[in-house]
Amino acid sequence: MTKTIIQLKKADLTLGSAAASVHVLKGIDLAIAQGEAVGIVGPSGSGKSTLLMVLAGLERLDSGEIHILDKALHDLGEDALADFRGRNIGIVFQSFHLIANMTALENVAVPLELANVKNAFDIARKELTAVGLGERLSHYPGQLSGGEQQRVAIARALAPSPAVLIADEPTGNLDTETGRQIADLLFAKQAERGTTLLLVTHDNALAARCTRQIRVRSGEIAADSAVTSSSATAAFA
Repeated sequence: MTKTIIQLKKADLTLGSAAASVHVLKGIDLAIAQGEAVGIVGPSGSGKSTLLMVLAGLERLDSGEIHILDKALHDLGEDALADFRGRNIGIVFQSFHLIANMTALENVAVPLELANVKNAFDIARKELTAVGLGERLSHYPGQLSGGEQQRVAIARALAPSPAVLIADEPTGNLDTETGRQIADLLFAKQAERGTTLLLVTHDNALAARCTRQIRVRSGEIAADSAVTSSSATAAFA
């Protein structure tokens, strides 16, 4: 039986205050198994990106529980949570979030060094080579194309060998062909390493490549089903 490594119990979150407050997540229950590729979809404002940020340990719940790898994240202090996130959760953002005055190699290695990982630069070099950037190690983000910058971001996310890989609209800033290449890379690395992938996207074709889709609407899970090649696009159109 496949082990559940992520579990939400009655997860509830309101953002803002007073008249400007928005009840973003409404008592969500969710279990995700090791090695799943889960596409999280839904209209703008539905709460899907906030759900992803909770799963990434970047947003705190008002009430409820979140367990990842049997660790109760809702009970952790900020330092312990940051340490857990750095060791176990890789994150890829739509806008890359690379440090402009660091080379590709430094962008991947420095977070490892800050986490006291040995041989940080050797690991970074290996990961960048694995995503096809072995000849671009000394280039700065401004010298790289959008697709190359996202490859650096993927290498950075994978460098600590996280159990969970989280991607928030990873192809959103890329043209169609480059986006397809980045998607191919993400799914290849997820399958190669047995990582659990959580992917927020507006792209139905990209979500259909996952093994499971979760549709969020008005802060609640409106649908949750396994993906089949024949039904994925129609079911979540």
